[in-house]
Amino acid sequence: MRNFFTEVENNKSKTFFIIFLFTLFIVGLSYLASLYYGKGSFLSLLGVGLIFSGVSSFVSYYYSDKMILAMSGATEIVRRDNPEIYNLVENLCLGAGLPTPKVYIIEDTAMNAFATGRDPEHGVVCLTTGIISRLNKRELEGVIAHELAHIGNYDIRLASIVSILVGTIVFISDWVSHGMFYGKSDENKDMPAWVGLLFIVLLIASPIIATLIQLAVSRNREFLADATGASMTRYPEGLASALEKISGDKEILEAANGATAHLYISNPLKNTGSTMANWFSTHPPIDERIKRLREM
Repeated sequence: MRNFFTEVENNKSKTFFIIFLFTLFIVGLSYLASLYYGKGSFLSLLGVGLIFSGVSSFVSYYYSDKMILAMSGATEIVRRDNPEIYNLVENLCLGAGLPTPKVYIIEDTAMNAFATGRDPEHGVVCLTTGIISRLNKRELEGVIAHELAHIGNYDIRLASIVSILVGTIVFISDWVSHGMFYGKSDENKDMPAWVGLLFIVLLIASPIIATLIQLAVSRNREFLADATGASMTRYPEGLASALEKISGDKEILEAANGATAHLYISNPLKNTGSTMANWFSTHPPIDERIKRLREM
């Protein structure tokens, strides 16, 4: 049987390790670029890439919640609009020591939910009318706890950090690939052929590698939110049962798109379930999530 706290610590460790690999990859790519183009290019590539992606992520960090809610057609509710849902959110927050987030509803019969907000003080939980009407109270409690866990674990903040790293890799890759037309630096004409070949291979593969690492972080945080949410309710079966019902819902959420799919408790775009699709999925397989919850 899995232990709540062990599960949480394992997922945190995996996330830090993945971010370490991310950073190592950026430094390695920049260093190879410096060997190819000249010593002065290393810090300039790294610095400009971090600044460029950092500015774009700063804007996203502070305004993405408003943009996401607008894109989703979500409407804010207060206690009198839906006392049962509001009370579930409030009671879970009291137990977890979190401020009560704003609650939004999407008018759609598909079963799904997401959380956003850069920190617990600016948190938002959003549920579809489909998930509210088709889950029982214990299952809804599990879903809401999962979303509150994302807020409490600062997953939006982590996503912003990862976005900076991804943006840096893409920026460096794009900038360097354009510069390749001008050839190698004169000071590096004697560079071993294998170094140049490795550099070119990494340059071509870097956007794909960056995306795969970003998705690995996203999948890992889903496992962490499951474990944290289950510890909040002390009833893992509630979330496990909810995930079973959600996985059986074949309806595509109309309000979702590729830019927002990673936020939802289950992929709203319904991938095929193939191995290749799982590699590029923002969510781990639901069967694996259910299995882990039932082992707690």
